[in-house]
Amino acid sequence: MAIELTVPSMVCEGCVETVTEAITQVDSEAEVNIDLQTKAVVAKTEASEASIRQAIEATGHTVA
Repeated sequence: MAIELTVPSMVCEGCVETVTEAITQVDSEAEVNIDLQTKAVVAKTEASEASIRQAIEATGHTVA
């Protein structure tokens, strides 16, 4: 399933890498697409939205 989130705290490519890594630690098979301009994160994953949200927040980023 595809989970769509907005992560307004992302400001650079390093942030994109951090968020991508957080998601792939929850589901190593996840396909992650991030648009830094719009702060949109789309993850095609079998993991729950709550677990993805928690993983991103654990890195210090905010999820809208």
